Amino acid sequence: MIRRQPIYVLLLALPLAAVGEWFHWNHVTLFLLSILGIIPLAKLLGDATEALAAHTGPRISGLLNATLGNAAELIITIMALRAGLVELVKASITGSIIGNVLFVMGGAILLGGLRHGIQHFDRTRSGLAATQLALGVIALAIPTLFAHAIEPNHHGVEMLSLSVAVVMMVIYVLGLVFSLSAPQPHPPAEHAHHGGWSVRTALLLLALSTVGIVWMSEILVKSVEYTVSALGVSEFFIGIIVVPIVGNAAEHLVAVTVALKDQMDLSLEITLGSSTQIALFVAPLLVLLSVFIAPEPLTLVFHPFELAALAAATVVAALIAQDGKSNWMEGAQLLGVFLIIALAFYFV
Repeated sequence: MIRRQPIYVLLLALPLAAVGEWFHWNHVTLFLLSILGIIPLAKLLGDATEALAAHTGPRISGLLNATLGNAAELIITIMALRAGLVELVKASITGSIIGNVLFVMGGAILLGGLRHGIQHFDRTRSGLAATQLALGVIALAIPTLFAHAIEPNHHGVEMLSLSVAVVMMVIYVLGLVFSLSAPQPHPPAEHAHHGGWSVRTALLLLALSTVGIVWMSEILVKSVEYTVSALGVSEFFIGIIVVPIVGNAAEHLVAVTVALKDQMDLSLEITLGSSTQIALFVAPLLVLLSVFIAPEPLTLVFHPFELAALAAATVVAALIAQDGKSNWMEGAQLLGVFLIIALAFYFV
C-alpha cells in the first residue's frame, strides 16, 4: 500500500517508542524516538493529502494542500500548548518561518543552481507570496511593540493578540482565494509516488498518520523538560530549530526535490507558502485555541531577537523574489545566514 521510500524506514521508531514508554526508557531516548517517528508520519500525511487532491479538482486540491501543509507542526504545537509550553510554541512559530525562508529555500536554490545554473521563476507570484509573508511578520511584530510600550497591561496585550489573530486569518483566507483563482505557472505536481491510492485508502492513511503524530507529539512534549536539562540546551532552541525541522521535514524534502528538477516556481511556492501559512494561519489559530486549551493565553509577544531574525528573513525573501531568477551562490548565502542565526539562538 505504501510505496517503498527510504524515509519510511523511520516508521520503526513507532514500535520502539511504544516499548520505551512501557518500560520507562530514558526521556532523552524517547524524545529522539518521537522526533524520528514524526518525520515519516508527516511524509505519509503529505502523501495522503496529495492522493486525495489527485481525486479532486484543482481548487479543492489547492485548498487541501494549503490547509494540511503544516498539519504535523500544528499538531506538535497544539500538544505543547496544552502542556503549557508557551515559549516553545512561540519559538516554533518564528523558527518555522526562518527555517523555510533561509534553510529550506537556501538548500533548494543551492542544489538546484549547482545542477542547472541560473534558474527562473514567476516573480509576480513569488513577489505576492513575499508580500504576504511581510504582512504576516508585521502583524506578529505589532503586539510585541505594543507590549513594550504599555507594559504591564497584560489584558491589553491579550486582547490585541486575539484581535490581530482574527485579522491575520481573514487576510490568509483572502490570499488563499486569490491564489486558487489565479492561473498556475507550473504544471500540476506529480502524484505517482502515492501509488494510485483510492479515496478510502488515502483517508485511512490520513487518519492513521494524524493519530500517530498526535501520539509522537505527546511523547515529545512530555520529554522536552528532561531533554533540556540533560543536553544543556534551552526549550527556546528546541522550539526554534528542532520542532520546525522535524514537523516540516517531508515538505522540505519536496521543495529541494522539485528545485533539482528545475521547477523553481513550485519550490518557492512551497517554501514561501509554508512560511506565510505559519504566520497568517497557524500562529493566529494557536492564539485562538489557547483561550480554550492552554493553562494561559498565548500572546503574540516575541523575543526582540526573534523579530530581528524574522525581519531579516523577510527582506531576503523579497530580494530573492524581485528579479525572477536565482543561482547557487544565493542559496549558499541563505544557508550561511541561517547558520549564523541558529548559532545565535543556541546562545540566547
